[in-house]
Amino acid sequence: MSLPSQFTGVTVHTKANIYFDGKVVSHTVLLPDGAKKTLGLIYPGSYHFGTGAPERMEIVAGACRATLDGATVAQDYPAGTFFDVPGKCGFTIEVQAGLCEYICSFL
Repeated sequence: MSLPSQFTGVTVHTKANIYFDGKVVSHTVLLPDGAKKTLGLIYPGSYHFGTGAPERMEIVAGACRATLDGATVAQDYPAGTFFDVPGKCGFTIEVQAGLCEYICSFL
């Protein structure tokens, strides 16, 4: 899978989405076709997120470990990989060291 390195012709919300006392920060990007994505950074730690709509988390740089709600095994995701989260579900994402950079697409 090849992750995009840029998005052209987009609208970016300048106000950041800040979670967990600034340990997870993203900005919303609206594509010309109406698709919504967030681009963000995750600092070391473990964080739980709930989903309304299905999401795809693409790891741009760094690495993380994720566990979907109801799963018993965590999976590792290095840069260049992704995982999908069903709607009305949730997941725990863990970063061991450094920064994890991601693109979240709302499917």
